[in-house]
Amino acid sequence: MPKAIHFTKGSIIYFEGDKDDRIFILQTGVVILTSTDLENHTPVTENIRKGEFFGVKSALGHFPREETATVLAESTAIVMTVSEFEQVFSSNKQLIMKMLRVFSNQLRKIHKQTEEILNKDKVRVNQESGLFSVAQTFFSDNDFKPCCDICIKFLTMYPNSASRGQVAKLYTSAKARLDREKQLNKNTEPVVIDEGDSKPLQIFSMPSFSRFAKTFEPGSVIIAEFEPGESFYLIQSGVVQLVKCVNGVKKNLDMLHPGEFFGEMAILDNTPRSATCLAYTKVTVLEFNKENFAQLITGNPQIALILLKLFCKRIYDQRRRFRILVMPEPQIRIADVFLMYDEMNPVSNPAERKRTFYITVQDIANWTAMPVEQVQDELNRMAEKRRIEMFTDHMVVFNIVDMERLVEGVMQMHQ
Repeated sequence: MPKAIHFTKGSIIYFEGDKDDRIFILQTGVVILTSTDLENHTPVTENIRKGEFFGVKSALGHFPREETATVLAESTAIVMTVSEFEQVFSSNKQLIMKMLRVFSNQLRKIHKQTEEILNKDKVRVNQESGLFSVAQTFFSDNDFKPCCDICIKFLTMYPNSASRGQVAKLYTSAKARLDREKQLNKNTEPVVIDEGDSKPLQIFSMPSFSRFAKTFEPGSVIIAEFEPGESFYLIQSGVVQLVKCVNGVKKNLDMLHPGEFFGEMAILDNTPRSATCLAYTKVTVLEFNKENFAQLITGNPQIALILLKLFCKRIYDQRRRFRILVMPEPQIRIADVFLMYDEMNPVSNPAERKRTFYITVQDIANWTAMPVEQVQDELNRMAEKRRIEMFTDHMVVFNIVDMERLVEGVMQMHQ
């Protein structure tokens, strides 16, 4: 059962980096949360007001604490475990929706910071010209199926645009090349991609959800960067790739698997899409819009709690990837990519220092926002020092602890 605990002035409720499943509600006193800004390494503080929750995100997501909770004046807080939180608040739609909006704002902030780093030299564009530029980027990269899909979206959304003729011409050219590709590859065996855990969330497997199901063929655009957001999606099967187009170059943001969701911020705010989401394999999703989402939550309060947990995971993942982008040195960025892959794929024997990661030079270039040629040069230097060995479809890190030391050394310099 949840219980009230008294904390003396100056005590620490939990430290940044701690792992536990406690969730707190401040009843009396003063508590502040202190963390470090990933980009400029300055301290960030947040005052907790009476009646507010804290420690929710890391507890629900089962991730290390992102901040230190310090007691500035004698305080009392209600303390509960994750299971107790679920029992007490899973049916409180108003509270869960409030938390979803708070976490949505946090996720939007991380997306904005990431976009600012990727777009340092990019002039801001409006939605119409932005959507056109995304189509052009896919065409330049010989990705003709996404280019066609985005052109169709553009012509549907902006039938009277001054750029209509250019977009129609781009579509015609992309469609002709796509048709030639299909003819050349008609006898080619499809590539099988590991989807990870293919079991969708059980609650979304009920027959009542079948009316929300949509299927997309490989290469199809599910949502396009710059288009208005009206729906969000939960993946039932397949792999979805999140892509950002920056200065005419595609940047991979993430690969999502069954049980994960995307486009969720459209439900909670009215901003344009911040990335393009592609069907990397054949994909089946559940599509929810703002109207049926409200009905969904009302009839199934547990779903809001599930989405809250998924938000926690998404925020943690995006912060982790943002950390890579703000690393000051190219080789440190690459080392942190290896660490991220190690965290995502835990081994059965952590004492074993050698790691094999199925990652390519292009993958690392995407994660680090560095040119492929620069990444290749840095990897060659690592290989010369016998830190790694490179193969066509994978890389071997001989000592993952050395990578940790490289990254931690830089991080400590900035603390």
